[in-house]
Amino acid sequence: MQNIAPFHVAIPVHNLDECRTFYRDVLECEEGRSSDLWVDFSLFGHQVVIHYKPKSKEELHTNAVDGKNVPVPHYGVVLPWDTFQSFSKKLKSKGVEFVIEPYVRFEGEVGEQATMFFMDPSGNALEFKAFKDVGQLFAK
Repeated sequence: MQNIAPFHVAIPVHNLDECRTFYRDVLECEEGRSSDLWVDFSLFGHQVVIHYKPKSKEELHTNAVDGKNVPVPHYGVVLPWDTFQSFSKKLKSKGVEFVIEPYVRFEGEVGEQATMFFMDPSGNALEFKAFKDVGQLFAK
């Protein structure tokens, strides 16, 4: 796989201070620029920006994948296998409540991957995943 340029994603949060603490202290993202309405973070080298947006009454939508209810929308990073393992253990030790606990999806099949889902304090769903063979990322 070629070197991948960092992605940029901006997500809405209804409590900037609470989410700033979550991304900085729980996920251990390095904080970058900020204002009263937004904060930049480095999430494994990718640019994630939390932007203040008043709370809305949107319901969580899920789609079934491998017998689990996957929250939609969601975002995250594909990590190296060992990084995923240590990151998931760190999240567990910090008391992160998982929507889908870390496990191996599609075991023994094309696209086998470790995955986990959890929410930030504003209800944004995050998925982190890893492949023992990253060449399987887009395999059919």
